[in-house]
Amino acid sequence: MESINQFLSSAGALAWGPVMLALLLGTGIYLTIRLKFLPLRHLGYGFRLLWKGRHSKQEGDIPPFGALMTALAATVGTGNIAGVATALFIGGPGAIFWMWMTALIGMATKYSEAVLAVHYRETDVDGRHVGGPMYYIENGMGKKWKGLAVAFALFGAIAAFGIGNLVQANAVAGAMTEAFSINNQLTGVVLMLLIGLVVFGGVKRIAKTATALVPLMAVLYIGVSLWILILNIDVLPNAFVMIIDSAFSGSAAVGGFAGASIILAIQFGVARGVFSNEAGMGSAPIAHAAAKTNSPVQQGHVAMLGTFIDTIIICTMTALVILVTGVWTSGETGSVLTAHAFSQGLDSNFGAVIVALSLAVFAFTTLLSWSYYGERCAEYLMSTKVITPYRVLWILMIFAGAALSDYFNTVLILADLLNALMAIPNLIALLVLSPVMLKLTKAYLDGDHK
Repeated sequence: MESINQFLSSAGALAWGPVMLALLLGTGIYLTIRLKFLPLRHLGYGFRLLWKGRHSKQEGDIPPFGALMTALAATVGTGNIAGVATALFIGGPGAIFWMWMTALIGMATKYSEAVLAVHYRETDVDGRHVGGPMYYIENGMGKKWKGLAVAFALFGAIAAFGIGNLVQANAVAGAMTEAFSINNQLTGVVLMLLIGLVVFGGVKRIAKTATALVPLMAVLYIGVSLWILILNIDVLPNAFVMIIDSAFSGSAAVGGFAGASIILAIQFGVARGVFSNEAGMGSAPIAHAAAKTNSPVQQGHVAMLGTFIDTIIICTMTALVILVTGVWTSGETGSVLTAHAFSQGLDSNFGAVIVALSLAVFAFTTLLSWSYYGERCAEYLMSTKVITPYRVLWILMIFAGAALSDYFNTVLILADLLNALMAIPNLIALLVLSPVMLKLTKAYLDGDHK
């Protein structure tokens, strides 16, 4: 088993290496330029569409707002709390600057994914609106590319059990043990019941749950973060100076070598941005394809906000709290570092409880969204008959993630590899179909819908 883990780890490191990050960044830069920086120019318009999208009677399954909350439920999670802390630990404050740059570029990628997802979506035999990379590859690029669509769906259906199930269930169990000393097995059973009640209600119930929980926890997390920043307002400007200065000069990051290089800052900043908001991975468009909308471009505007909210807002809050409290050089990393920062900022153990609860709720909602992503991938491969068995298996794996450890690392390493492989078919499709996306965008803007 150890040799298998080593092989998979090496393959995963290669898949998530500089070439993949360059492909993700390169695609984002290309789309940003071709769109003439539309995501940045239309940020306000996107938020107006989001507010209007709380209710819709247009074609689809869930409101545009619900589609974004479902997508955010999948991306806002352990990466925002533990991942940012790890990037700071290894790459130094400069990593946050490159995380911002990656997010701003990723908004164009996420916009393009959603436009294509809605444009090429289908209605299955049960009346559900289904879409995502596998559908815009087959319907947009033609049947000869179906192998690429099948590859994406296969990678997605399997990888979902790692990134969206085992990791998240384990995070919830860990948070409950740390905050309330609750037994892992008990957490696993309760999680199975709660997730089952939502998942078997389909995307509409998933969207309703995400719409209720994601904004609530995001506001709580951001609110507590802002309070800590206000309490440390005198050192806040210095935090921004450290981030910008370290981005171009390097810094003595605790987890790196003495005088961490600019390369480390760029590498971990870019990686954290990509892992956090999943722009280019092809997961979010599966949720946006179910939106009640007749306009692919409008849903694209809503979708791009996911990257902005996830990385520019929530990840930044984590980073700034760690920096202003001065604990980023404490030697801690991951969620422990974030919890230490919040406790220090509030001068109370309540900060650690906030972090633990945020981790638990964010991971819970991620379990919901990724169950939908995996289910749609499985349906594409094997028809609607696979939906119920997939949901049952999903529920059973939750207990394994929360309570068991055998083969856990192997599954996670494999899922990480497959997660990277998901991006390749999606990036190819985004580049090949970019003329279609640009044509739809131009037609919409020429129609003066702004």
